[in-house]
Amino acid sequence: MVEIINSTLLIVIITILVSKSNFTFKRAPNQWVIDSCTLIDGRILEIIKLGFFNERIVVPSIVVKELQNLADGSDSYKRSRARYGLDVLADIQKVTGVNLQIVDTAVPKGTIVDDFLIDFAKKRKAKLVTLDFNLLKVAKVNNIETLNINDLSQKLKPTILPGEKTRVTIVQKGSNKDQGVGYLEDGTMVVVDNASKIINKSIEVEVNRYLQTEAGKMIFATRVKNEQKN
Repeated sequence: MVEIINSTLLIVIITILVSKSNFTFKRAPNQWVIDSCTLIDGRILEIIKLGFFNERIVVPSIVVKELQNLADGSDSYKRSRARYGLDVLADIQKVTGVNLQIVDTAVPKGTIVDDFLIDFAKKRKAKLVTLDFNLLKVAKVNNIETLNINDLSQKLKPTILPGEKTRVTIVQKGSNKDQGVGYLEDGTMVVVDNASKIINKSIEVEVNRYLQTEAGKMIFATRVKNEQKN
């Protein structure tokens, strides 16, 4: 009798464990909600092509409508950028293996797109991809995970360590006396001592230190003595 009871309990436990396993397997996948400024920026397409978005990508129809309205507007710059954003969305749809879903959303007239996206992401327990500074702040307050491609780009820039040398073209004077400012190929600002009088010249510099700011990375350097002239 005891053996029968034990066998029955074992079957019940296994059934529960299998049920939980199936539930875990079938639960909704992670989702990324993409806004209009991310599409207008365009870099999201290359990231997706590289296979870094294996989860579902969701674009609410209100985002598409926003791009369409801008594409039909009178501002030539916004019009061209919005059309580019629509092209990016179309190209994402063509990427092999991408799970992209354009969700038809019934939105009351006058709805603010950012407010809608926050509510949409919360209800779906989705992550939000945006470059909009204010939207990122609001998402953080609402405990919504976010990805800012600008931040990602900054984090992926190669780090030049103190003591290493590189070449830079001085393009303008710095804020302090005798400083000159140049930029690396990736856009990193380089502030060079004693370089204010050599604008438009390429020089070899040695990195002293670097500083990570919200705007990006800044490198502070000095001119290399007896450098080989370019």
